Amino acid sequence: MVALRGLPFLLEEGMRVALTPPALGRERFSTVVESDGEYEDESALVRFSCAHDLDAASALSGCYVLANDDDLDLDPLVAPIDELVGRDVVDERYGALGTITEVILAPANDAWVIDGPYGELIVPVIESVVLDLPETGAVRVAVPGGIVPTEAESAGESA
Repeated sequence: MVALRGLPFLLEEGMRVALTPPALGRERFSTVVESDGEYEDESALVRFSCAHDLDAASALSGCYVLANDDDLDLDPLVAPIDELVGRDVVDERYGALGTITEVILAPANDAWVIDGPYGELIVPVIESVVLDLPETGAVRVAVPGGIVPTEAESAGESA
């Protein structure tokens, strides 16, 4: 099982999920009986209550697993990529940094590519940087030194 791009693996034992697309002879809803957690390659082994034998388990290949969002415990810094791209980013020191144009997925932490008045910036998505990630509106950050070019750095580039 692999999580969709941009989302962490969130299935936990006891969670009730829907399997799509539905198939004749298979339960549409199932319970996660066992999940061994996430591997380095972002995959995981999961056993569902509807997979009583090898044939039933094989029939789940290629299915999407849908969970109720109330059952998910999301990290406050996690948001689907399509909800991030296009959002404005405001820094507490520099003001408006621009708009998120891309999300870079990395093993240690994700990063946002922001295009704005300071050019293209790459901002790490970590708790010490992202101060507020509301469902809508601008994202508030506190970028560490060296990410936003200062006047002295810009003058050095033009010399």
